Amino acid sequence: MRKSLTYLLHSGKNSKALYYLQAYCRLLIPGPINRIVGQHLLDELHHHPDYPLLKQKIDYYCRLSTPTPLPADSPTLASFTPPKEGKVYYFDSYYVYRHFPLNRHWQICPGDITYVPQVPSIVKSRPLVPDNSNSVLLPLDKVRHLLFVNDTFEWEKKKDYAVFRGKMTGKRERIDFMNKYFGSEICDCGDVARPSADVLPEWRKPLMTISNHLKYRYIIALEGNDVASNLKWVMSSNSIAVMPRPTCESWFMEGTLIPNYHYIEIKPDFSDLRERIEYYNKHIDEANSILEHAHTFVAPFRDAHLQRLIAIGVMEKYLAMTRV
Repeated sequence: MRKSLTYLLHSGKNSKALYYLQAYCRLLIPGPINRIVGQHLLDELHHHPDYPLLKQKIDYYCRLSTPTPLPADSPTLASFTPPKEGKVYYFDSYYVYRHFPLNRHWQICPGDITYVPQVPSIVKSRPLVPDNSNSVLLPLDKVRHLLFVNDTFEWEKKKDYAVFRGKMTGKRERIDFMNKYFGSEICDCGDVARPSADVLPEWRKPLMTISNHLKYRYIIALEGNDVASNLKWVMSSNSIAVMPRPTCESWFMEGTLIPNYHYIEIKPDFSDLRERIEYYNKHIDEANSILEHAHTFVAPFRDAHLQRLIAIGVMEKYLAMTRV
């Protein structure tokens, strides 16, 4: 769907122009300076007063518990160059790995990853399965996924039903949701993608800015190709995320979220959406508790420097555990 000028100016999303400007400027910093800065960051990490807590997070992102050498023909960090498409995976990984010797070997799987690689690899997302230790998370595609808001709307004064906007093409879970709730009074929902064979044309609605989403008490967060990309800014707002239990996770640690504590859980077939919304509209104290818990969960992710230290720690552990 074509984006209007109003939407482009007021979408509420991160500026891609600023992101790319900073990313390209970062490439101009000499390697020796990157390594010196990296050593200072590692020293700060290991002497941080909350290091035991940070180490727990590092071990969560990188679950390798025993040395697992990579294949001898694995690429080096230096060999990873900007691709024609998907440059964000290069820039976001470079932001971290530039602080380490570039002759070190690694594996990276760019894109929306819902499988566990055969060898330990850097990924943006991984499935929530019992053994996903080969999937090592870093904050990738940050410009799209790591977005937080400052919401001034009070929850009680918002519209007392749900909203959902998203791309439906090829996304069976979202299509199932639309089949159930398009046109209902419990959820204002619509498709914002280009027309396709598996999406009804009447589902199409204009793109909605984040500020307009925030006029609703409840915002539906549905997984697309991997994680629900809107979950981070929804949980940072004064609206409540409503979703089935996650099947994938990213740097946001979706696998640690507690149902009906950090978000409102609905069944995978969405059949109890009305029941859950009506319940929390009558139990305002419980709704406010979910908001409070969500904000507490989000708070560390708003600290860019802290997240940088943790990412450096994840890369340090990954390179140590996979040394060829």
